[in-house]
Amino acid sequence: MSDNDTSKIITQLRMLLQLTNTEAQIAQARQAQARTDAVRRELAENEKNSRTRALQIERVLRDVGGVPDVVSPLLGRLAAMVKTVVEQAEPLDGALLEDLSLEHQLFDRARYLKVLATSADMARVRTLAERLEVAHQATIDWLSTVLAEEALGGPTALRPTPLQAVAGTATRIVNSPARWSADGLNRAVATVKQTRSKAEDFADDVADRASDVADKAGDVTDAAREAVAAGRDASMRQAEKVARRDGNSNAAEAVHDSRKSSGQLSASELPIKGYDSMTITKAVAAIKKLSDPDDVRTIIAYEEAHKNRSGVVSASQTQLASIAKDVAGIG
Repeated sequence: MSDNDTSKIITQLRMLLQLTNTEAQIAQARQAQARTDAVRRELAENEKNSRTRALQIERVLRDVGGVPDVVSPLLGRLAAMVKTVVEQAEPLDGALLEDLSLEHQLFDRARYLKVLATSADMARVRTLAERLEVAHQATIDWLSTVLAEEALGGPTALRPTPLQAVAGTATRIVNSPARWSADGLNRAVATVKQTRSKAEDFADDVADRASDVADKAGDVTDAAREAVAAGRDASMRQAEKVARRDGNSNAAEAVHDSRKSSGQLSASELPIKGYDSMTITKAVAAIKKLSDPDDVRTIIAYEEAHKNRSGVVSASQTQLASIAKDVAGIG
């Protein structure tokens, strides 16, 4: 084994250590964006595993004569912090693609390290490299699935931050299909704004009336909250009905999509008949039969807006992930 071989291995181990620290920090930051407890636990486990891999890399680095510098972990954490700040100006898919790029870099460096270790006959380094390959391939598949979910319209296993949601909305408007004329888009936006304004006015009126007769402040708050929801749902349904009656299909679809994504559809509009009266077990079984991602999205939004049963939401997300894997060709 030449000094040059050892030098190359040490260089790759140091780069892997820095990138692994970045990976761990990102996994920690992503936990706040988890849609379900199951995803949050998975991300927490990913963070733990990343930090374990960093320690393993450090030990092997020492074994081959290298000295883990104190700067690499700091650089890794700094890179993750900078990334999480910068990505707020881009949609969620952009941030996930950058995560995927990092995992590909880790995977490719692990594969290169394996070849170097094989050539230098360093069994322990090769074993480490093989373990890193397996771990990063699994993460690549997971991120590819989340991106496929996003491409299918979501919801994804990760929620966008508020700023990412704004960025994503802006991007979708800019890239609206040609069939959306400027006038049509303006009418749709105006319709949604008008219905929201009506809902707010209705809610304010109900809240004012309730405050005169309620005995407790808590009762007023609850009544106002229910009034807001009832007024919003009713006015959105009416807006869609009027738009369809007037032949304004673009505006009608915009309002319908808004109702669907916020879980405001009525039980009769859901893709699963009798869903509202189903137990968790029956609901999960029915969801597993859905093959259209739009139907799964509709159920998730409705469930989160109403009963919000974690088992049902998790099962829906799993079904959407399964569909996404099939589309993306992930085994």
